[in-house]
Amino acid sequence: MSTNEHLVVFDTTLRDGEQSPGATMNKAEKLRIAKALEKLRVDVIEAGFAIASQGDFEAVKAIAESIKESTVCSLARALDKDIDRAAEAIRPAAKGRIHTFIATSPIHMRHKLQMEPDEVVEQAVRAVKRARNHVEDVEFSCEDAGRSELDFLCRIIEAAIDAGARTINIPDTVGYAIPEQFGETIGQLMSRIPNADKAIFSVHCHNDLGLAVANSLAAVSHGARQVECTINGLGERAGNASLEEIVMAVRTRQDLFHIDTGIDTSHIVPASRLVSTITGFPVQPNKAIVGANAFAHESGIHQDGVLKHRETYEIMRAEDVGWHTNSLVLGKHSGRNAFRTRLLELGIQFETETELNEAFTRFKALADLKHEIFDEDLQAIASDTRQKEDVGRYGLVCMRVCSETGVIPKAELTLTVDGKEHKVEAEGSGPVDATFKAIESLVDSGCNLQLYSVNNITSGTDAQGEVTVRLERGGRIVNGVGSDTDIIIASAKAYIEALNLISSGGIRQHPQVSDV
Repeated sequence: MSTNEHLVVFDTTLRDGEQSPGATMNKAEKLRIAKALEKLRVDVIEAGFAIASQGDFEAVKAIAESIKESTVCSLARALDKDIDRAAEAIRPAAKGRIHTFIATSPIHMRHKLQMEPDEVVEQAVRAVKRARNHVEDVEFSCEDAGRSELDFLCRIIEAAIDAGARTINIPDTVGYAIPEQFGETIGQLMSRIPNADKAIFSVHCHNDLGLAVANSLAAVSHGARQVECTINGLGERAGNASLEEIVMAVRTRQDLFHIDTGIDTSHIVPASRLVSTITGFPVQPNKAIVGANAFAHESGIHQDGVLKHRETYEIMRAEDVGWHTNSLVLGKHSGRNAFRTRLLELGIQFETETELNEAFTRFKALADLKHEIFDEDLQAIASDTRQKEDVGRYGLVCMRVCSETGVIPKAELTLTVDGKEHKVEAEGSGPVDATFKAIESLVDSGCNLQLYSVNNITSGTDAQGEVTVRLERGGRIVNGVGSDTDIIIASAKAYIEALNLISSGGIRQHPQVSDV
């Protein structure tokens, strides 16, 4: 494809997506998602915010070392220390990018930055030039561009391009824009800025009004050639523009857009499920493209139409986005090498043989319970194994739960706290309530339970249940995820994982908290 025909897909699941409350990922999890994004053929992977924490820096660096096909990017405020840290993190990348930003709206300049417009332009230019000293590929973003004055945007963008920025991002940071107005803004910027032809114009839309995808597509129709998005629309507050929706909208409506992405759409659903499993954010059934009901038909009229001719009620083929029965033809007699090979095909690689052996043991145990093992089961096994390897303060040894009609449910658990076993029990309104109360009778965490969610990993009554538990304490929010064919055991695992996260004390700095 020539530049004019290609829409650059910039995925920020690992940066902006991770800013969803409770969605923080460790380095191994980020690397798994990055490899899935590379398999998707994402053009640019924003791997994180290198200055935010040592953990984020190490994750960006590990991704830069591992990813060969996609450009690896790190975010940086328009500060020398941010830019230098980002450059250090992406240095091993085959293709690296520094993405620097500064706020441009009157409300942000006045109340957050406490800077005059002239100072903001000066700092932006200095940041872009410093980034260009490290890499050729520099992106500049006007934070809160959706509420910025058009004349000032023209001024600062022209200066940033002159300083060496080759991608200019126009973010609707707070989800304030309306499609017709936002598209018109992009068109005016590209026509009014004298050197606009020297840069690719990009958009980064938030979903506060449910318009992120619509705003992004409106911008594309007015000349934007990069879209920043996330898997499942993950992101701060109401989320970001959804990668799968943008890609399939452009692919399906070629009659309007006359461009396409390089995305291998057959990997969309597996990537969606991987992100959901790792973050603990389930995908709603009616979510476009990747929701369980996206290609399901209940109406008799619809069913009849689809049976006669698929296109009567389906504008896409389910197979094209990865909806197919992808079962692993392995059982309890299968060998370790076949198991390892399939994991590698899914982008799952353990750092030690001990971890692989533990995962293989779990696979064998699950094969005894289930007739078919699906790729989603393997992803859950991998996540569960890593959780066990990352031993926290609390652990589950065994449990027994009694639930009977007319009898108050009771849970008896053996837990470890700092390696020492304790037996606890409690009654509750249901088996899960009793289990959580039994755990709290020992740990007394002081946490508030904000979310309890159960989802089936695959179909069938023998499917593993995946439980997400969201806890809050002192303003800090974490998600714990547990999986098992028994949802009560999965619930206990999830609650204990959340407790380990909340007690670890490693609070990640919010990437967009500025200290200028």
